[in-house]
Amino acid sequence: MLNIKIDSRKVTKGDIFVAIKGHTVDGHNYINQAIANGAIKIVANYGDYSVPTEIVEDTEKYVTDYVEKNHSQELNNMKIIGITGTNGKTTTAYLLYQLLNKLGLKTAYIGTIGFYLDKFIEEIPNTTPNIVDLYELLLRAKESGYKNIVMEVSSHALDMRRVAGIKFSQAAFTNLTQDHLDYHKTMANYLEAKKLILKQLNGPMISNIDDPYGKEFKTDNFITLGFNPADYQIISYENTKTGTSINFKYQNVDYQLNTKLRGKYNVYNFITAVAIANQCGFSIEDIIKLSETINPPKGRCQIIPVKNGEAIIDYAHTPDAVLKIVTTFNEHKKGRVITLVGCGGDRDPKKRPIMGKIASENSDYVIFTSDNPRTEDPQKIMADIIAGVNKDNYEIELDRRKAIHKALNMIKENDIVLILGKGHEDYQILGHQKVHLDDAEEVEKYNQSKSNH
Repeated sequence: MLNIKIDSRKVTKGDIFVAIKGHTVDGHNYINQAIANGAIKIVANYGDYSVPTEIVEDTEKYVTDYVEKNHSQELNNMKIIGITGTNGKTTTAYLLYQLLNKLGLKTAYIGTIGFYLDKFIEEIPNTTPNIVDLYELLLRAKESGYKNIVMEVSSHALDMRRVAGIKFSQAAFTNLTQDHLDYHKTMANYLEAKKLILKQLNGPMISNIDDPYGKEFKTDNFITLGFNPADYQIISYENTKTGTSINFKYQNVDYQLNTKLRGKYNVYNFITAVAIANQCGFSIEDIIKLSETINPPKGRCQIIPVKNGEAIIDYAHTPDAVLKIVTTFNEHKKGRVITLVGCGGDRDPKKRPIMGKIASENSDYVIFTSDNPRTEDPQKIMADIIAGVNKDNYEIELDRRKAIHKALNMIKENDIVLILGKGHEDYQILGHQKVHLDDAEEVEKYNQSKSNH
């Protein structure tokens, strides 16, 4: 594995330790700890230590250059598929991971919901980890006999060179909507960050051509999908009791498949996975045979029956994602759509009023609650959200656990409660603390309490 570390706790005998000054933690404070754990060289911005030391201006650049130079060739015979876009990365990547494994291609997954080999292995702190952790995961997968990896590639990761040295055998673009502007500042910068994936691509680029930014990803080997004329053209879709039935066309042949997922946005996610698997050399017929056996990831449009209605757990935390999921369930509702949503603290405040407006205008009733407030005052976050709301069909309950139980209590026949924002996460970040809170678990607890009465 890698002999360079940026976390002093992971240092073992013979490692190089690089001190990185982050937003909340300064690696320079842990240099002596790293030496005690066996570091034989220190790379830092300043200081003099008891082992050989190299002083550099930019320690992050040092790590990136070192890993790329010393380890990227070890990944040469691996096929790494990168999925980028604002929404849909996790679902698309996880669907593809299952599909390729079922088609007999031993495939690993790296992304928001963790590191998967045959099954879930461990959690990952970011959608795309830092370069040291990412290479460790890729090399672990390789040592375990995996030659194929599906990974989510975030705009932050591309911009910060966390994927430096990685060659993608295929890449896909899902969509681009407002998010992360606290970091990128403008949509133009956000797009440019996403497009950096093209510089590391050695194969087909699959793009959602219905997205206004879809054609920006044009390459020599450009493959399109969408309802608009495209290589993989979606003709129609229909909600079924168990999911969605999709009709699409490829090379003048019409196909139909059934999936366990609901909603138009999941039609795009599924067809993207189909297109990539097809470009890997599998026939569409073989892919279709498996389509009904593929599951959505935890916390992505996860359906849990409650009383005589249902609760949906979903990670939607951007204006576009919230609009898509609320619209999906409005399309085939028989009762009311009740939405529970909030916005994260210390993150892009511009999207808060937009999300408030979308939730109230498109739901029958809304409970606004806390997401991950982090170090921001929950009342301030709420004031930002409410600034966009023009209707009086809402209430505020900052305690997320209470808010979930309130929403579930409201369910009458055929009502749908959308619990949005946290998805697979089993914690809430209050200040700098992670406190256990799992939306799906709260729904299950509610069901148990009702069945005991």
